Amino acid sequence: MTSFISQKVPRPSDPQLVRRSQNAGREAWRMFEIISEFVTATERLQTIQPAVAIFGSARTTPDHPYYALTEDIARRLSDAGFSVISGGGPGVMEAANRGAREGGGLSVGFNIELPHEQHENPYLDIAVEFQHFYARKTMFVKPAEGFVVFPGGFGTADELFEALTLIQTGKVKHFPVVLFGSDFWRPLLDWVDGTLLPLGLVSPEDLELLTVTDSPEETVSHVLECYKLRCAGMPHEVAKADAQ
Repeated sequence: MTSFISQKVPRPSDPQLVRRSQNAGREAWRMFEIISEFVTATERLQTIQPAVAIFGSARTTPDHPYYALTEDIARRLSDAGFSVISGGGPGVMEAANRGAREGGGLSVGFNIELPHEQHENPYLDIAVEFQHFYARKTMFVKPAEGFVVFPGGFGTADELFEALTLIQTGKVKHFPVVLFGSDFWRPLLDWVDGTLLPLGLVSPEDLELLTVTDSPEETVSHVLECYKLRCAGMPHEVAKADAQ
């Protein structure tokens, strides 16, 4: 047994451990990169509140119905006085920023460097570039008065459950999370209601964190109602002037 272990466990001088040590050093310096992203984004965030973040697939094409619906909702939110934040890329993100521009509000994009799919869309008043998903997701939540989530893939699901976890655990204020597209989201909600809830893995009140709709009017009115119950916000005209 001893000889077997000695053959398996790397010695301190083993090249594998040396490489790990070097990588650990680089990882330590990467923390400063992340801190820098937080500082830069936080400085920019001062001018964009109140804001609503809109998520959805980068693969949604301009001729898809969800593109036009996203644009409509973003325009309505912008008209109501909110800045609109997206991931800054194509698809639903582009539609959100485009709608914000058309509504005269502040259009914000938190873009991230990716090997494919992601590129900055042309409808941004404020663009913040990230290299790390961790910092980017944190900054999405920081100014949010609401999330509107359109159909999407892994990234969209990640952002959705990140928001729900933070609200559920009280780490952020309880802002509305609207799932747009009932046919798309129903299987997920059925799984939560039919599997997680009976097993005691979520509580009944956790299901109340989500609103599902197919109506742009209902989406915006729900966000507005939740916001007005808490406080009054700064008009987007003032926020946009301060950002320029």
